[in-house]
Amino acid sequence: MRSILVLFATAATAKVMDSLRAVPKGWTEVRQALPEDSVTLRVGLPQQHAAALEQAVLEVSTPGHPNYGMHMSRDEVRAYTAPTEQSVSSVVSWLSGSGVKSSVNNDWITFTTDVKTANDLLDTNFAWYQYEKGGSPKLRTLSYSVPDELAGNIDLIQPTTRFGQLGSKRSTIFEMQKLEPEEENAVKASAAAQVADCNTSGITPACLKSLYNIKYTASTEGNLVAFSSYLEEYARYSDLQSFEKQYLPAASGQNFTVQLVNGGLDDQTSSDDSGEANLDVQYILAVSNPVPILEYSTGGRGPLEPTHDEPGPSSNEPYLEFLTYLLDQEDSALPQTLSTSYGEEEQSVPADYALKICNMFMQLGARGVSVLFSSGDSGPGDACIRESDQAPYFQPSFPAGCPYVTSVGATYNVEPEQAVSFSSGGFSSLHAQPAWQADAVNAYLKSIGNTYSAYFNASNRGFPDVAAQGARFVVVDKGSSALLSGTSASSPVFAGVVALLNAARKSQGDAPLGFLNPWLYNNSAALTDITSGYGSGCTGNSAFKNGARWNATTGWDPVTGLGTPDFAKLLAAAAPGVENA
Repeated sequence: MRSILVLFATAATAKVMDSLRAVPKGWTEVRQALPEDSVTLRVGLPQQHAAALEQAVLEVSTPGHPNYGMHMSRDEVRAYTAPTEQSVSSVVSWLSGSGVKSSVNNDWITFTTDVKTANDLLDTNFAWYQYEKGGSPKLRTLSYSVPDELAGNIDLIQPTTRFGQLGSKRSTIFEMQKLEPEEENAVKASAAAQVADCNTSGITPACLKSLYNIKYTASTEGNLVAFSSYLEEYARYSDLQSFEKQYLPAASGQNFTVQLVNGGLDDQTSSDDSGEANLDVQYILAVSNPVPILEYSTGGRGPLEPTHDEPGPSSNEPYLEFLTYLLDQEDSALPQTLSTSYGEEEQSVPADYALKICNMFMQLGARGVSVLFSSGDSGPGDACIRESDQAPYFQPSFPAGCPYVTSVGATYNVEPEQAVSFSSGGFSSLHAQPAWQADAVNAYLKSIGNTYSAYFNASNRGFPDVAAQGARFVVVDKGSSALLSGTSASSPVFAGVVALLNAARKSQGDAPLGFLNPWLYNNSAALTDITSGYGSGCTGNSAFKNGARWNATTGWDPVTGLGTPDFAKLLAAAAPGVENA
């Protein structure tokens, strides 16, 4: 046994699992980690039946298949994702050989140790790094290795090389604009009169219900729609009450519940930004009321200023913490619909990590959860530089580029509804094109010929899948009305639509829609095709003299996807016989 442990510990026989050529752009090393600094890491183990699970998920999610709607239980999914006993025992033994205790949760092993031990185990050098735009320092490394004999039993260990900066997908064009008193009074007057004109001073609940033909009222029994909050943003009960009173009196009295994850809080008096969380809850409510709403408040960033006693923030990664928590829940505790308005550049995320997270979203789909994400707010990209070789390229978003989430772009205006310029879209650099979108996406690619072909991978997954209004949403935040724009508005709106569809299916005794995308691409006629407007970006890159743009066009496009909801048609496709009333 001793000889095996010595062999495991020999750096010369180690396999490099991930390595960065340099500190990622925008990050600076603050200082080396102290030997006694604490670090918590998760080891992802290979799943025995990953390919079989993917096939099973497609079967339960594809209309017309005999297994359509036959979602899996938690234990059934875990049977697919379980690692081999040999993988588990070898990793646990490796850690215990250095005096490290670990906990096993199916295909994840979690352990906490000090930096000195972690450096020795992974043949690495942890340090504290700071992002140029703020946030808390992160304990990371530029490379890590594991013994050759273990490499086949480990998919990844994170957070190690994971530098990505999670951010809310809010428009960089509009951000949040506080309304002046006369503007606020005009919007309130419009709402009080239940004016459904979307060309007034801001988007309101009445406007959305009129524009998207939503008349259905769901039952509350057994239905649940949820949204994810990160970055110490907390939806406010008092702001929701004010929103209902001023803009949605039909929902007066409905509140939301909060589930705390990984040290997350429900701080109703926080001085931090709460606009994103308030937008999520207020516009999920606007579309789906009276379906019950749940906020998942996930912590994990830790203190902003390191001290001697607390040398740095938690090294936890919010997505991992949240998804491992959610997948551990009993089947009855899961929401049928989940919206998230956060994301980042796909290239900022280690490939193995991105693939593992996408697999976890797939597991939620397997269990009947419809997962929606904002597509992003930078059109084809911001800097549009590929970090690996500094070449010009279009920047896909994460997790919006994952095939197992429904990515939501943004529109504005009515008659016609148009793509809004900040709406992100494009093609993933990591995920191959799924069969369910091949016809729609390939028709678009054929229509543009070689345009921009050097800057994206045309054989990969295209996004977004759908779109909804995303500009000038009236939100109550910290007691005042404001306008907020971005795909961060579009995702909760479309999630509200899906929550109603799931409720309608439940009323007939049918399973929820679960993983949406095969169903959506099978029912594209139930969406309003957006054929004007564009998503623009890349303005700071000399390779694009006047920037770059994706145009909205007939059929699927990488700005608005398949289009925006026509609820009556979607309802007829999802729950035939249920009236839109």
